[in-house]
Amino acid sequence: MAPLARIPLEGGGYILVEGSAALTGPVQAGRLGNAVHDLPVSLQGALEPVTLAARATLDQLRKAGPDEIAVEFGVDLAVEAGAVITKTQANCHLKVTMTWTRPG
Repeated sequence: MAPLARIPLEGGGYILVEGSAALTGPVQAGRLGNAVHDLPVSLQGALEPVTLAARATLDQLRKAGPDEIAVEFGVDLAVEAGAVITKTQANCHLKVTMTWTRPG
């Protein structure tokens, strides 16, 4: 069974997500609850940077004056035992569709 991480929700409750190999370790038989790791950040807190990125993206794209804008983000929630692991490069994928309609 893959290791699990519990991400709290600000309104109460939590979601369980599958963790990485970094969360594995021995678990006593019959103690599956010990294999679930609690993360220190809420789901809303984890998604706040995505919200800010979406807002900044839309603000910038609106400068082109389209009638419609659609932006698609791919979001990965990386669960690494509650720690932030940084890399030397940043990857981002945005699918942008902008539409201008002409009168008549």
